[in-house]
Amino acid sequence: MDHLGGQDLPIDGRLRLSAALIVLAFLIFGLRLFQLQIIEGDDLIARSQRNAVRTLRVPAPRGEILDRHGAQVASFRPARELRVLPDDLARRDVTFAALSQLLGRDAAEMSDRVGEPRGSRRFVPVSLDRDLEEDTLARVAVHGWALPGVSIAAVPRRHYIEGRLAAHLLGTLGEIRGDQLQKPQYEGYRGGDEIGQTGLESRFEAHLRGREGGRNVIVDVAGREVEVLEEVAPVPGGRVVLAMDLAMQRAAEAGFLDVPDGEPPRMGAAVALDVHTGDILAMASFPDYDPNAFAGGIDSETWKGLVDDEWKPLRNRAIQNHYPPGSIHKPLVAAALLEEGVVDATSTVNCKGSFRFGNRSYRCWKRSGHGVVNLKTAIQRSCDVYFYTYGVQLGIDRMGEYMRAFGLGRRSGIDLAGEQPGLAPDSAWKQRRFGEPWYPGETVSASIGQGYNLYTPMQLAVAYAAVANGGKVMRPRLVLRLEDQRGVTERHYPVKEAGRVPVSEAHLAQVRAGLRAVVEEPGGTGGRARVAGIEVAGKTGTAQVVRLEQYEGLEDHEIPVRFRDHAWFGAYAPADDPQIAVGVFVEHGLHGSSAAAPIAARVIEAWWKGQQPPTPTPAVAQLETPSVEERARAGD
Repeated sequence: MDHLGGQDLPIDGRLRLSAALIVLAFLIFGLRLFQLQIIEGDDLIARSQRNAVRTLRVPAPRGEILDRHGAQVASFRPARELRVLPDDLARRDVTFAALSQLLGRDAAEMSDRVGEPRGSRRFVPVSLDRDLEEDTLARVAVHGWALPGVSIAAVPRRHYIEGRLAAHLLGTLGEIRGDQLQKPQYEGYRGGDEIGQTGLESRFEAHLRGREGGRNVIVDVAGREVEVLEEVAPVPGGRVVLAMDLAMQRAAEAGFLDVPDGEPPRMGAAVALDVHTGDILAMASFPDYDPNAFAGGIDSETWKGLVDDEWKPLRNRAIQNHYPPGSIHKPLVAAALLEEGVVDATSTVNCKGSFRFGNRSYRCWKRSGHGVVNLKTAIQRSCDVYFYTYGVQLGIDRMGEYMRAFGLGRRSGIDLAGEQPGLAPDSAWKQRRFGEPWYPGETVSASIGQGYNLYTPMQLAVAYAAVANGGKVMRPRLVLRLEDQRGVTERHYPVKEAGRVPVSEAHLAQVRAGLRAVVEEPGGTGGRARVAGIEVAGKTGTAQVVRLEQYEGLEDHEIPVRFRDHAWFGAYAPADDPQIAVGVFVEHGLHGSSAAAPIAARVIEAWWKGQQPPTPTPAVAQLETPSVEERARAGD
């Protein structure tokens, strides 16, 4: 039967057409599969890895550092960190060129910092800036859509509440070095992590660090977060409670910073100790630095300025530098003279301004002489001739033995790295060091703290604390306790006695009488250490740096700073019931009486004020507020 428009295809034709269509469909699918798997496979695999679930580290806030009264010294604040994920960088050259304009930094330097990591390291973010300023943050955020692989993360940043205060005690932070990553104590750390590098931050790194958290997030092909799947909050680091008294620390540093007009900045160190516990109530070192500059990474210009500075501001002069002690050495020699029976309270010397020994004459600092002096007045007036005369009789070996017993010429044991031992010499030391015998004339100089003697300001404070407390040499205690982030004590640091001075209490009492006279009686050299309401005992010291005849007779300000004498002052208070010992050293400060003693007075005054009961606030009469009706009647 005929049909309009043609006839139906026979069954064989329809089968052939269906087969052709099926073959064509499979061919298309095959070609597409070949394109996806062979031609575009590598690119699609990379894109799928980028459009995936990732685990991101969430850094923990660093633990707080508190003073002995609970006042914050170091905490943390929120910051914005700029990160680059190497695997998400689509076009490195374009991205770093754009960042260079946005950040004002060299593109090549940033590219080198990110590098071209392989394997799993491609998925580890690299920090380019740990603390973006607000305007930079805004610029990067606006252009973020065009910067695949670049992200901004909120992170906690270390914050030192009072800036430069106690910088050397607290220490510095910095990016972990390659050699440190190899050490067992840094297991679990990664390149780019920030750790304590010096000071207390380094010593208590494990406790302060905390435990990082993490987030599982979905990211798109540009590396941007799309969704947070789950999150584990970080655990803040534990607290460190210092023995330091913040008010006393401020006073010590103010003493160095308060410089008369026209005078150069003061350099040196001050240490204040509790004489019974060894607690470090204050420890200052100058010149100093701002530890906040290190948190988040110090810039190269600031670092170079610190490293190249001829006065070495990064050194903690309280424990890392040692100096000739000068006359602060004399009271300790006096204790040895008494204990060894070389002198007693009635032994005298007629000081005429010089001492003859062999073929050489040794001058007293007072060229006209002090006249007849005994032990007390020799300490009070710092008579060199008295100590020349009897120091020779004591001898260097016994002298060195007593000095080391006082804690001089050996490390104090403070819980900080880098402490220097100093030197309390004897004949055996000189033979080992120079292969020469000790000459008796060298004992003359050693008797007044010149020659080979080298002490740190910390050692001075420890020694004077031993004089004050009856002969106990206390190990300086930097930290009272460690607490968790909630304030629960995890470890308590006990008081430790490092040794005993082999000097009787009766003999130490005679030395203390001389030290009190230095400050509180007429003729003493330490009058500028007096504090209202409390008696102070102490000793001034001036240590010659170099003897240059061309500077003799010049005014102090005419001598170049580097050739000026060093200034010392050792003290304790109250004189009749010692509680606090102070050691002050002013590098190239010229005179202990004028440069170092006033700083000690500030520290002692701050301690004394802290011991006084708070002044009650006077009651203010409370006036009743008149009612609206009463004001209306009064015409108000």
